[in-house]
Amino acid sequence: MLPASSCPKCGKAIASYDNIPVLSWAFLGGKCRNCKTKISAMYPAVELLTGLLFLACYLIFGLTVDGLKWAVFAALLVVLTITDLRERILPDEVNFFGLGVGLLFSLFTKSLDGTALWLAGRWFDFPPPQMALSFADAALGALAGSGLLWIVAEGYFRIRGREGMGLGDVKMMAAVGAFLGLKRTMLTVLLGSLLGSVIGIFLIAVSKKGRDYELPFGTFLGAGALLVVFFGTPALHWYESLLAVK
Repeated sequence: MLPASSCPKCGKAIASYDNIPVLSWAFLGGKCRNCKTKISAMYPAVELLTGLLFLACYLIFGLTVDGLKWAVFAALLVVLTITDLRERILPDEVNFFGLGVGLLFSLFTKSLDGTALWLAGRWFDFPPPQMALSFADAALGALAGSGLLWIVAEGYFRIRGREGMGLGDVKMMAAVGAFLGLKRTMLTVLLGSLLGSVIGIFLIAVSKKGRDYELPFGTFLGAGALLVVFFGTPALHWYESLLAVK
């Protein structure tokens, strides 16, 4: 990938043998080989997290298109959550790429959502092809996720007269929705909001920065989305069983 990785302090390019995930950082004692500047432990932590998520995708979904889909999704979420945590930014390049890839994957994987099939059963005498249903579920998830957060952001702005949520969160949920579909996207918003509320209250209390402290909501949404990928299906089945939904 270009440009090549380099030390943020001295600018020297990092050699390939010093760029092995996790191991190189440990071998170098967490320092740049050239200028001996300390390298944040966040770098190997993110590399380790990404590797563990890839392993989980393989163990749960196998060497399948579904496994590739969720591995790509996990990688995108790691980028977004960490970037938002550190910089309070959710890059458009990552969000739009995620939206496009999520819609593309929907053409080659079977949807687990079922909303499009439910709607098709009321609109058509015969269900559309599976590819069309999967794409429709992805599109519905993208529209619902981004639309819900846009309504919340716009409502907050009109009530308080200032922004409380950036459009980056809205775009992020469009990408998340394209992968997860409508039901799991709503579950992601719920989990992200719960995480943001609990952790946010704790951070505000500890930091003593007041209620205007800017929380990385995208980070909480990303964490919620990862939980949904690995645990969302049994949670939804349990909830639907309570409502006697077949």
